[in-house]
Amino acid sequence: MHIHMARELTERDLEVLVKLAPECGDMTCGGSGHAFQSILPPVSNHFAESAEDFERRLENLNAADLQWLVDRILDGSESLGCVQEEDMEALIRRIKTVLADAVGEEVLAHYLASGACER
Repeated sequence: MHIHMARELTERDLEVLVKLAPECGDMTCGGSGHAFQSILPPVSNHFAESAEDFERRLENLNAADLQWLVDRILDGSESLGCVQEEDMEALIRRIKTVLADAVGEEVLAHYLASGACER
């Protein structure tokens, strides 16, 4: 058994991930061996074909889903480090539209402070 700092995705994480990337449903099953540790980086880097596609995927999240995701971003459990810049811009726009400008600005500040992708 190895110890890692990253979180294990919860049922709620998986629910949001599948809304963003329905095609990943099979890969997120308990015994799949392919464990994502965040939601947005794999959607940005592996599932969304473009910034426009990423933005369309965000439209699958209702206000409660989006607020839940914002809460994970702000508490540090959801990584933004590897999210493509244009996808991040789409996320900020969506948050501002659905939730509030101030919330979008808070997430943007968190993203800018989070630094580069850890590979």
